Amino acid sequence: MEKKKLQSISIAALIVSILPLAALVPSFLHLSLSDGIRTVWAGANIVFVLLGLILSVVCVRNRESRSVINIVSTAVSAFWLLLMVGIVALALFLSFVQ
Repeated sequence: MEKKKLQSISIAALIVSILPLAALVPSFLHLSLSDGIRTVWAGANIVFVLLGLILSVVCVRNRESRSVINIVSTAVSAFWLLLMVGIVALALFLSFVQ
């Protein structure tokens, strides 16, 4: 029962980790979104990255539930988190340089 629960959590973590890629869809379709929708989408992406990382870490911490799916979802979530931190650091640096 516990293993099946962790397996469904690991699949959910992978799906949530990949969801920030949906932000690229309007760009591929040459759609322009309003500022409000872009703000909501950015907030949702932040939530998806953090939720995916938390779910992935919960699954990877348990030695019996470690699998390729868990490791991939952890790596994807960590990549998104590092990318977001880098963007914020760059924005802060550029604002102080001006």
